[in-house]
Order: sequence, then structure tokens, then C-alpha cells
Amino acid sequence: MGCSWSRLTGLARVTATSTQSQTTTMNLAATMPATQIAAYLQTLPAIRERCTRVFDLAKEGKLEYFEYHPEKERDVAAFCVDIIKRDFGNDYAQASKQRCRLIPPHGRWRHLDAGRPRIGPLIEQWKNAPMPPDDTEIAKRLIDLFMVAVLLDAGAGNKWTYTEEGSGMQFSRSEGLGVAAFHMFMQGLFSSDPNQPYRVDAEGLARLTVQKVAAGMQVTSDNPLVGLEGRTSLLTNLSTALKTSPEFFGAKARPGGIVDFLSTQALVSEQTHHVPVAALWHALIAGLQPIWPPSRTTLAGLPLGDVWPCNALSQSPAPGPSAGATLVPFHKLTGWLAYSLIEPLVKILGWQFDGIEDMTGLPEYRNGGLYVDLGVLTLKEGPPEALGVDAVSEVPRAPPMHPAIIEWRAMTVILLDRTAAAIQEAISAPDLTLAQVLESATWKGGREIAKTLRGPVGGPPIEIESDGTLF
Repeated sequence: MGCSWSRLTGLARVTATSTQSQTTTMNLAATMPATQIAAYLQTLPAIRERCTRVFDLAKEGKLEYFEYHPEKERDVAAFCVDIIKRDFGNDYAQASKQRCRLIPPHGRWRHLDAGRPRIGPLIEQWKNAPMPPDDTEIAKRLIDLFMVAVLLDAGAGNKWTYTEEGSGMQFSRSEGLGVAAFHMFMQGLFSSDPNQPYRVDAEGLARLTVQKVAAGMQVTSDNPLVGLEGRTSLLTNLSTALKTSPEFFGAKARPGGIVDFLSTQALVSEQTHHVPVAALWHALIAGLQPIWPPSRTTLAGLPLGDVWPCNALSQSPAPGPSAGATLVPFHKLTGWLAYSLIEPLVKILGWQFDGIEDMTGLPEYRNGGLYVDLGVLTLKEGPPEALGVDAVSEVPRAPPMHPAIIEWRAMTVILLDRTAAAIQEAISAPDLTLAQVLESATWKGGREIAKTLRGPVGGPPIEIESDGTLF
């Protein structure tokens, strides 16, 4: 990227602050070449800054596809508070730090444990082996598993299910994808060494085919999975990424190699590793760059990943050069991956991640659907480009790059911040993190309201034509 993660993140924070200020005397963005703007759009602060621009337009009624109804936000907060109290006790208003710890953070761990515990027993199995791995190797194995499980986690569609052998339990959507990924990992499908099945490495991923992934996920003509080819491509491209970034993934070219990289970036205080979230983010953004489809947005010759133009921003472009002025970064899969990897590193190695406040909510259809279903966002009549209609669900339908989807996702990022603050105030829990709000309230709430309004399948209020790599 042309500069270190620490320098880039510092610049990102200053730039984000300056571009939001009406009184700033020096606009850093005006002096940045396109290559640095591209690098900025891949930082965490850029997500919130650019989404805030979209939100500001919404407050003025200037979005092309959505009307924003701020008075409905109280309904979202109340709905989410009711879910938290139902699941964690009606007296949750007496929240404390200890009580907040009862709520797990948002991460893939919950989906891998859908229906019954799997990760805990697997860790115990490893610890009880004749030659047990140390904690660092256990963390690396979990990172291997979680990275693959996250990359396989995009919209599965309404028809696909996974039936777990042995338990007979059946799962769909994110839980089904997670349980399927767990068993593929247990079978050694992602490892090149039959004697070391519990790992993911570049050579093992390179051997994957659509047919192998389909078999692992029980895909048939009667059990179709949306975006099967896209998911397989992500994993085979991950093989390339692991091999071309040994500075992040080590000489063995496995996702778990990132543990060694992060250890070198940590500050050790009172025997606790303090790891900058920015270091993890940089490793994921830079190290995984080869996995993204070539159709994604580029700037100055650099592929940006989950970054898209927002037509509405042409009314209020970012200060400075026109290059990238209307681009909005989301990096949803990277954010989902970061949340998911942080949890095992905290639980197994006892690490502390600093700068977690830069992490944003995830702009995907469960969180975003909550705001559409509860009326915070409504589609405008007569938009510039009409949305389609799903033939089965009869709800609006659009591809991920449609300008309506970009507006929806940008609004979701900022609305999640606002909902989290409202929940913290309502239950007197200032220590409740955004990750905990996502897990206990907004993501779960999005699913529950979808089932209430659209039946057991619980599809989103706007269908996304997923390619298996997004949303």
C-alpha cells in the first residue's frame, strides 16, 4: 500500500476528522494522490466517515432510493431491548460490567456451535491428544477454521439446508454454512497433509473444486446453494493470498500464521499482549487482497474489495480530488472476519485488542433488514433505476452493486451506531460493545422480524442477488 499500517491508520483518523469538520483550515484529502486515497478507503475509519456522508444526505431527504424516518429509530431500539431482556433477564436494566459479559460478541463461533457445542469439545479433544498442541497452535487451528468458515458465509438463499450427520439436526443460512464448514475442516478437506487434518493451508485450498465444495455442503439439484462457484473461488483465491503474503501468514502459508504476525505487533504489558486492531485489519485487507473477484472496484490500479460508488454522493462529494470522491467502503466480509478472529485470540491466548472502537457494524441483510422492516428506511417511489421483484418472495430484488443497495448498506452502518448508543442508554449499560449489540440485538432482531413478517423462511425485505462473496 506504500506505507505502514500504523502511519496509514493515523492518517485515516485525521482525514476522517478533518473531512467532517466545517471549520478545518487544511484539507488533507486535497493533497492526497489517488494511490493514498485508495489506501485510505481500505482503512476502518474510512468506512464510518463515508457512510456518515450518506447519512447526512438522508437527513436532508437527498438519497435517491430511500426515505429516512428518524422517529422510527426508537421502535428499533425498543424492539432490540426487548430481545436482550428476554434472552438475558428482565432485570437487565441493572446492567453492570459483570452482567455485560454474559452477552457474547458477534462472531462465527456462535454459528459453528449452532444446535450444540462443537468448538469447546474440539479444543478439549486436542488438549487430550497424546501429543497435545500448545495454546498458540490451538489458536492457529481455530484461526484456520474460522477464516474458511467466514469466507464461506454469504447469503445461501431460501432453499438450501445442511443436515448434520450423527445429530440429524438440520440448519440453513449462516448456521448451516458454519456447521458445514466445521465438518469439512474436521474431514481435512482444507489441509494438504492427511496426517494433519486440523489445519488450512495453501496447497490444500488449491486442490478444492466446485464439486468438492458442493459435496461438503450437500448441494444437489434439489438442495441448491446460491453462489457455490463464488464461494469456491474465494477459497482457491485464498490459496494464492496465503502463498503471496508470507509476512502475514508465515512460511507454511496457513491463515493461522497471522497469529505470529500479530504477536510481533503487540505491546506486552503486565504479561498481556495488547494488539492493535489496525494491525489485524491491515493484515486482512492487504493479505487477502487476491481473493476478491476482478469485477470489484479499483482506484489507481489498486483493487479495493467491498467498495462501491454511491450516486447520491455526487451531490456532496468528498473534499479534494474527484478520484474516489463518491466511493463508499464497507469491507463487510473483512469486518465479519476480524470480529470472528478476535474472539478465539482473546479466549485462547488472553490477548487484548486496542482500538476496537474503530470497528463498525456489519452492513448485511439481517442488520439492514431490521431498519427496513421497522420503517426507519422506506423505498422511494419512482427511483432513478427500478428494482426488480423476486418471483418467489415478491419482495424487491437487486444485485449487490445496485445504487439502492449501496445506500441501504451505508445507512445501516450509521444506524447501527445510533441503535447501539440507544440500547446502552436504555439498559444503563455503557460498557456494552457494538459487537455484543450486533450479536444480541440487531442481527438477531433482523432475523426475528423477518420471520414475523415473511414466514418461517424469514427472507430479507430486499433480496440480494448474491454471488457467494458478499452480503
